[in-house]
Amino acid sequence: MDLEIRTFSELNLEDSFFDSLKDSYPEFSTWFNKKAEKGESAYVFFDDDGHILDFLYLKIEEEAINDIFPPFIAKKRLKVGTFKILPRHSRRGERFMKKIMDRAIAEDVDEIYVTIYPKDELLYLIKSFENYGFKHVADKDHKERGKEYVLVKDMRKHVGDILKDYPFVNKKNVDKRLLAIKPNYHTSLFPDSILKTEDPYDLVKDISPTNSIYKIYICWMKDVDQLKKGDIILIYRTNDGLGYANYRSVITSVCTVYEVKSFLDFKDKDDFIKYTNKYSIFSPEDLGKWFDYKNNFTVIKMLYNVALTRKVIRKTLLEQVGMDQNAYWGFLPITDEQFNQIMELGEANERYFID
Repeated sequence: MDLEIRTFSELNLEDSFFDSLKDSYPEFSTWFNKKAEKGESAYVFFDDDGHILDFLYLKIEEEAINDIFPPFIAKKRLKVGTFKILPRHSRRGERFMKKIMDRAIAEDVDEIYVTIYPKDELLYLIKSFENYGFKHVADKDHKERGKEYVLVKDMRKHVGDILKDYPFVNKKNVDKRLLAIKPNYHTSLFPDSILKTEDPYDLVKDISPTNSIYKIYICWMKDVDQLKKGDIILIYRTNDGLGYANYRSVITSVCTVYEVKSFLDFKDKDDFIKYTNKYSIFSPEDLGKWFDYKNNFTVIKMLYNVALTRKVIRKTLLEQVGMDQNAYWGFLPITDEQFNQIMELGEANERYFID
């Protein structure tokens, strides 16, 4: 099965998934039942037998927090109330991390915070939050049960690291490029782009299976190897054949370059597959075929930052943004002015961008 948004009342509190939470927090069952009574919801992932594998609950708070040391003054915060994934280190954890970030942006919060016991089996989770800019700034003392770390991400400050600053995009002093991706590949990488209606895209409600933070794309286009870490890529889905290109070719998303590799950076096929398999849309077998078929490829590892609320069609790019119809749109430089226009036309939330 897949990630779903479910109310607490729809979930089975006796599912073995919740056993460890009940052991760590004796008040968990009471808390859970109160959420059920209020009709609150969470992100839940089930296995094929209907058992819970992943669970994420988020809550907006605006009051002071006095049961931690040092206490927090009143601010608008997103609390990560419950975050658990089975098995540990699953890539599905990145989907939850993206959900957390997108909700924080949508709600325009000052901070995100989560409390985690520093147990050996949870150190990987603490490290994951720290990778995305969370810091251990306080403790919550449960007396005989020990202290929880209070990890906080300040959504009003940036440190100049594209991962720790995620999901924010630095617009200054970086190159900006349009990167064309064929529809069948694009749908696998960015499933939110499918043009079924004219309704605005709701990033917070998107539960697409590949709506995770990292994306890997392999291509053979000229000059792609010139991309640098931090450069901005506008994802351009080419015509799907269901209408004229001016209306069906669209800019859908904003990504940030994390790493660029050429075929020369891989010692052999196995090395290439190991690097690309985790975030690629291709199977290991297909990746092996790509490696054997043509070895002058470039691999782009990207951070998926923003999906545009409204997709910007080619017609608009030509008539309003002033892009060159005769240019090669596979990999195309974008000026700062054009980028800002596209973000405005795509109704991208301004909070994502660092000026």
